[in-house]
Amino acid sequence: MPIKADLDAIDWKILRELQDDGRMTNVELSRRVGISAPPCLRRVKRLEDEGIIQRYRALLNAPALGMDVVAFCLVGLNRQSEVDLKAFADRTRNWPIVRSAWMVSGESDFMLHCLAPDLGTFQGFVIEELTSSPNVDTVRTALTIRQVKDDGLVAI
Repeated sequence: MPIKADLDAIDWKILRELQDDGRMTNVELSRRVGISAPPCLRRVKRLEDEGIIQRYRALLNAPALGMDVVAFCLVGLNRQSEVDLKAFADRTRNWPIVRSAWMVSGESDFMLHCLAPDLGTFQGFVIEELTSSPNVDTVRTALTIRQVKDDGLVAI
């Protein structure tokens, strides 16, 4: 598959390093990728301006914060018009328990990644919020057992 962005080997190194540790200083990043700090900073700024680097965030330890239940919900809608899909997508943004959501193809229309403090809270969300939402036809849930891989979102 062709790469849409015009990136050289240094850009790829920058992306790999920042995906592993987005808090490192520009000086440390420049040392790791083998260029001086000013051009490294210009490259990072260009990658940000072009939307290749979308944002930076802290990855929190959910169980340490009392969020012990990780689950996925596959949601099927009764109607899949553009208006209906947009309405459901907008609704997901108002549910704090839903940490990320994807519109998907196949038997379901959406896949929701959910995080809750306990099973009761998750079940309450599914029954009281999700299944009772307008246009929701089916909800299938999958509770996770343990995470076995957590690499960056993009393989570099």
